[in-house]
Amino acid sequence: MRGRTIKVDMLARVEGEGALTVKVRQGGVDDVQLRIFEPPRLFEAFLRGRDFREAGDITARICGICHSAYQMTASHAMEDLCGVKPDPRVRNLRRLISCGEWIESHTLHVYLLHAPDFLGYEDAIRMAQDYGPVVAKALKLKKAGNLIMSTLLGREVHPVNMRVGGFWRAPSREEVASLEAPLEEALEIARETVQFTGGLTFPDFEQNYQFVALRSEDEYAINHGRLVSNKGLDIAVSEYEQYFVEEQVPHSTALHSVVKGSGAYLVGPLARFNLNFDKLSPTAQAAAREAGMSVPCLNPFKSIVARAVETLYACEEALRLIRTYEPPQPAAVEVSPVAGVATGCTEAPRGILYHRYTVDERGVILNAKIVPPTSQNQKRIEMDLRALVPAYLDEPEEHLTWRCEQAIRNYDPCISCSTHFLRLNLERL
Repeated sequence: MRGRTIKVDMLARVEGEGALTVKVRQGGVDDVQLRIFEPPRLFEAFLRGRDFREAGDITARICGICHSAYQMTASHAMEDLCGVKPDPRVRNLRRLISCGEWIESHTLHVYLLHAPDFLGYEDAIRMAQDYGPVVAKALKLKKAGNLIMSTLLGREVHPVNMRVGGFWRAPSREEVASLEAPLEEALEIARETVQFTGGLTFPDFEQNYQFVALRSEDEYAINHGRLVSNKGLDIAVSEYEQYFVEEQVPHSTALHSVVKGSGAYLVGPLARFNLNFDKLSPTAQAAAREAGMSVPCLNPFKSIVARAVETLYACEEALRLIRTYEPPQPAAVEVSPVAGVATGCTEAPRGILYHRYTVDERGVILNAKIVPPTSQNQKRIEMDLRALVPAYLDEPEEHLTWRCEQAIRNYDPCISCSTHFLRLNLERL
C-alpha cells in the first residue's frame, strides 16, 4: 500500500484555527500532528506588572465561551494567597454561574458542533432542516445558560460583575428568582438531550485513558476540590506543577501538557463522569444509565453523552441554588495584597483550568502561568487519532477525514472561534 498524507487544512466546528496532518506508510500511521497555528496571544505577559485584582478581568478575555471560568480561577487563586474566604453565599453564587456556563457551552457543543457528525450532516444548518424542533429546543436550553450569565454577571460574554473577594453587586432575590421558570423548562430539555445523545451510534473504540479532574467529597466538583486521577493521583491544587509539566512541540503554538512519568491524560466531561459519577444527582445517574452510560466509560465518542448528563446535572443544581439563594452581605470583602505564589484550579466546561501567579507585597503580578484544558488534551487527541486511523484506512478519503474530525471534536477543543469548513488534501508519496 502506497504511503499517503491526509491533511485537513482548517478544522471546522471547533473554537479556533487548527489543522490536522496524518501520515500513513505501509498500512500504519507514521505520524499525527494536530497543528494549532493561531499566533501566541501572550496573556501571561500581559499580566506582568498588573494589579492582582485585575487578573480575572484580563484572563476572562482569553475565551468567549468559558470566560467566567478564567475569572473564577484567578479570583480563587488570589483569595487563597491572601487568606480570604468569601461568604458561603458568594461561593454558592459562583457555583450557580458555573452551572450557567456549563449549560450554554455543553449545549452549543452537543447540538451545533458535534451532533452533525453522528447524524451525517456537514453542519448544524443542514441538520436543522431535518431536525428543526430539536435545534429549536437546543437554542432554548442554551439561552437558559446565557440568562444565568447575564443576570448574575452583567452580560453573557466577558462578565463584569465578579471580583476578588466576591462581586461588585449581589443580585436581588427577585432577579435570581426570575431564572427559575426558564431553568425548569431547560431541565426538561436537558433530560431529552441525554436520551437524544444516548440514541446515537458510536464507533467501537476504547482507549486506556488517564483521567484527571477535580474531586470533592461534598459535591460534584466544579470550583473546588483536589486533583485526582484513575491512576492514583490525589493532590492539592498547589501541588499541580510537581506532577504536571508542559512541553513545546514544533507543530503547535499550544503547549502539550503531560503527567510527569506517565504522559498524556484526558480532562473534561468524560474524565469528570468517570471520576465523580457517585457525586452526580440520582436523576442524572439514572438518566446516564438509561442512555447506556456506565463507569468506566473508555469510548471518547461517548463524551457527547457525558456532556449531556452534565448539562442535566447543571440544570438541577442551578435550580437548587436559585431556590435557596440569599444575597451575600456584603457582596464582597476587601482583599489586601500578600506577597507569594497564588494557585487556583476550576473545572471549565472542557476540563481543568490551572492558574499560577507570583505576586509581590504591593499586589503587583510578577509572572503568571495559565494551563487551559485544550493544551492538556492535545497530546491525548493525537494518540486517539494514531489508534483510530488504521481501522479506516480502506475507506474513502472523505469518510476517513470525517472520522478524524469527529474524533477531534470529541474533545471540543477551544482554540478560539472558527466558521470555516474542512478541505482535504491528499498527497501520494
